[in-house]
Amino acid sequence: MMPLAMARSGETLELVNVRGGLGLQHRLAEMGLGPGSRFVVETSGRPGPFVIRVKGSRLILGHGMVTKVFVRSIGKTNGDPQP
Repeated sequence: MMPLAMARSGETLELVNVRGGLGLQHRLAEMGLGPGSRFVVETSGRPGPFVIRVKGSRLILGHGMVTKVFVRSIGKTNGDPQP
């Protein structure tokens, strides 16, 4: 398990845990991100925001969010992750 901030472009990840308040957890859930969600990192945000692809949509996450989201690597992918 690692913070999303350490992920690399092209990596497929699964969300394991959010170490933030209920506001952050609710915000991520509204975007379709909860424990078990799989997504692909498009841009790793060094510097700048993270761009991820989840359920056919591109989402932009700021540095504050990605340091509180913990993930595990599924591997590399060329498309959307399998549910």
